Amino acid sequence: MGYQKRTLDRRGYLQWTGAAGVAATAGLAGCLEDAENGDDDSSADDDAGAGDEDDNVIVPGTAPGFEPFQMNVDGELVGFDIDLLEAVVAETDYELGDWEELEFDSLQPALENGNIDVIAAAMTITEERQESIAFSEPYYSADQSVLVQTGGDVQAEELEDLEGLEVGAQSGTTGEGIVDEELGDAVDYTSYDNYVLAVEELERGTLDAIVIDEPVGDSFAGDRDVEVAFTFETGEEYGFAIRQGEEEIQDALSEGIEAVEESGEYDEITQEWFGE
Repeated sequence: MGYQKRTLDRRGYLQWTGAAGVAATAGLAGCLEDAENGDDDSSADDDAGAGDEDDNVIVPGTAPGFEPFQMNVDGELVGFDIDLLEAVVAETDYELGDWEELEFDSLQPALENGNIDVIAAAMTITEERQESIAFSEPYYSADQSVLVQTGGDVQAEELEDLEGLEVGAQSGTTGEGIVDEELGDAVDYTSYDNYVLAVEELERGTLDAIVIDEPVGDSFAGDRDVEVAFTFETGEEYGFAIRQGEEEIQDALSEGIEAVEESGEYDEITQEWFGE
């Protein structure tokens, strides 16, 4: 999908609820190509200063199905992360390339392999992830929520109340980590490629509860037959992920986040997607 200005806001998105899904791309685009010119005999020094337009293009990757951060609605990629990265990159000397849409747990390998240059997918900054990738400055803070079926039999007020139940989360997310670390074998756990699938199972009653990022849980609760049972405080922060060693891109994104916040555009994007 080409990079373009997104015009579908959260109000428009709600009209399409249920259409969100994951459109995993079959092939990943190359990125940050070397400025090599094989058509003439110019020296490497000349090429290094040629300013090939591809040098400033960074390819973004995301994982649709994590509303309202990123969703694929009626064939269009929309959401908070999409609009925010667009605004942030506009404050830098870089240009945004075509978006790659992947499953969440495929994003980090794609980044490390050089198939994408930045992850914009509500990715929590963790020490474990920082061992292999780097992050921009944080751009959003969140906790974890537990979703249950509206009007269902599950009455939960804390994690221990989920013991013995069917619990789900999205593969590779903080929610999955919470289930593993806090509940372990005390629950019957199911991992999903994306939260849309998990919520559908919850609505059907084949799943008892979902552990999910708080703002995403609130979004699902607003337009699905699910509700937030309680919130588990984690104090996590989201950042744009980049490869280690890409300090120029890292600094540019961090400075772009600061510029967007100072200009008030961050508040506008937040209001658009969260009504805050």
